[in-house]
Amino acid sequence: MNLSLSSSASSSSLASNSSSSSSTIATTSSSTSWFSGIRGCLNRSASCKVTSNSASGGQDMGGPVVMGKNQFRGVLFKYGPKPVQVAFKTGDYQQQVIFIGGLTDGFFATEYLEPLAIALDKERWSLVQFLMTSSYTGYGTSSLQQDAMEIDQLISYLINKDNSEGVVLLGHSTGCQDIVHYMRANAACSRAVRAAIFQAPVSDREYRATLPETAAMIDLASSMIREGRGSELMPREADPCSPITAQRYHSLCAYMGDDDMFSSDLSDDQLKQRLGHMANTPCQVIFSMADEYVPEYVDKKALVERLCRAMGGAEKVEIEHGIHSLSNRVKEAVQAIIDFVKREGPKGWDDPWN
Repeated sequence: MNLSLSSSASSSSLASNSSSSSSTIATTSSSTSWFSGIRGCLNRSASCKVTSNSASGGQDMGGPVVMGKNQFRGVLFKYGPKPVQVAFKTGDYQQQVIFIGGLTDGFFATEYLEPLAIALDKERWSLVQFLMTSSYTGYGTSSLQQDAMEIDQLISYLINKDNSEGVVLLGHSTGCQDIVHYMRANAACSRAVRAAIFQAPVSDREYRATLPETAAMIDLASSMIREGRGSELMPREADPCSPITAQRYHSLCAYMGDDDMFSSDLSDDQLKQRLGHMANTPCQVIFSMADEYVPEYVDKKALVERLCRAMGGAEKVEIEHGIHSLSNRVKEAVQAIIDFVKREGPKGWDDPWN
């Protein structure tokens, strides 16, 4: 029996992040995994798949990956020890696109996920949606460091349990910051990342600066951190959507905070300092030219150009009239992602361990 995942709601998020190298990625996999030599060295997740497919060589999904509006057919599994660490995979392939949502996101975070799952299935790629500690209202008491650790656990699971031949990370909104931080951390499984896609990499700091309470709350967060109370919660007015610690609030809202990666007022040197390591990974930046979380004073065309340059020449995709989640430009979003995923990558990408 296969599992299906359905929902009638989708969520959006604030965000940030950027992309890098304009080189592309291969979609064919070799008969022997290029991870075979390190599988025994990786920490295996203690979790298990929640599926009753009986096929020993892989799951037979037995039908389309999308069965109806907000209805996915696939495999639900645990990839880590925490109760929240659950993932859902459509398609049964050894190449996976991992969707990383932004603030308040979880399953079904954007409307383009359904058509994307169908398009990826046709190209023999799986789509993986997952929950982590920071999902939904958990972001206020989590951190980029925690997200990176859980992303690494998910990729480790895919390598060890699904014989993954490599993944593409697809960040939406603040999920873009997660990608940048994960790749900088040089985590155990980061070499499994073939490429990265940044959809709606925008500045949480610049957006929140338009809110009247932000300046005073930044001062309070800074004071609490100096007093050693960074893990304590801020007043409710700091963020009505989620309980938030002083440290996380400072990360999102303060100049050069940990999450401050895509602000238009950062210098070219500062952007390169934060994003330059992404030049080692083929990257695509999909920028919504009518993003409601980008202040009106920001020159979007100039910003996306600078972000791509800071990453060493990321591929730039500007979607005219697109809003933050691209719910009004679903076809364009899916086409851009699929075109990028399908391309043949640079020579040697498939043997990164040498």
